[in-house]
Amino acid sequence: MSRETLALVMAAIAALNYRPNRAAQQLKTGHNPILGLLVPSIANPMYGYIAREIETVAQQTYGHRVMLGNTYRSKEIETGFFDDLLSHGVRGVIMISSQLDEQHVDQGVQRGLVAVSYDRPATPGASPSVDHVTVDNAAAARMATEHLIERGHRRLAFVTAAGQTMSRRAKVKGFLAAAKAAGLTDSAQMVEASMQAGYGDSEMADLGRMLAARIAADPRRPTGIIAVNDLMAFGLMAGFRDAGLSVPADVSVVGIDGLFLSALMNPGLTTVRLPVPQMARKLVERVIGRMADPSLQPEEFIFQPDLVERDSVAAPPQPARRHA
Repeated sequence: MSRETLALVMAAIAALNYRPNRAAQQLKTGHNPILGLLVPSIANPMYGYIAREIETVAQQTYGHRVMLGNTYRSKEIETGFFDDLLSHGVRGVIMISSQLDEQHVDQGVQRGLVAVSYDRPATPGASPSVDHVTVDNAAAARMATEHLIERGHRRLAFVTAAGQTMSRRAKVKGFLAAAKAAGLTDSAQMVEASMQAGYGDSEMADLGRMLAARIAADPRRPTGIIAVNDLMAFGLMAGFRDAGLSVPADVSVVGIDGLFLSALMNPGLTTVRLPVPQMARKLVERVIGRMADPSLQPEEFIFQPDLVERDSVAAPPQPARRHA
């Protein structure tokens, strides 16, 4: 329409206090300007951070709202959300899942969903119909481990929750590769334990606190520790404090995520930062781009992290201090 006609229409909208009827729009177009976002648990502040960045890009750049759901890394819950999204006319979904197998996602794709996956690469078991946007988790753990080695640490540990996801598996691989390259395979160990729930991000800090007590009781405890994520690192630091150990004088801790909370810890947590804003933009671009152009083929996008040095890492303690 002409600019003059548009002005008349906008004036009428204002005079009538008109609001679009989303249900009527859905009947005409067959879909809603809404994206589904499935996260393991919003109790982990990292997923809240990612969700905020995704929502900002979706709304400000593309005019799409975001519908959020917690899946607890359950295939059954994810499949149920696919049904709900499709029934509400939602065609695009971003999944933060890291599932070892994505066959259940193909069922949603066959019914019309456009899916983009975060936190797992396009490895065997991944759906060929899904975009994969992730950080190089192996590089993140390797970077954290090499930082401790450079500061003189020779007794190392990677602390994680039991149970394999693609991201955890990659981080373990990076940790072991860095230890092997430094000739420290015999003194590098895995420390893990199961959480009460099948997957509960809200329990990650509590699990770290419990594992810190176990580590502190070991007379040959590691001097440098890499946590699977920042939330686990927060729990470890609290647990070491409970046990009378000082970070970093007695034990150094490195996290992986780059949460803003890591700068507020005492001491500030050294962490490997993920490029969340850039990854969020790519996630939204891909899901909306492929909805607009079905001929667009799924791709894999791998981003690189960087190390943020703070005060939770120092040189390892001298033997006399450790025995004391």
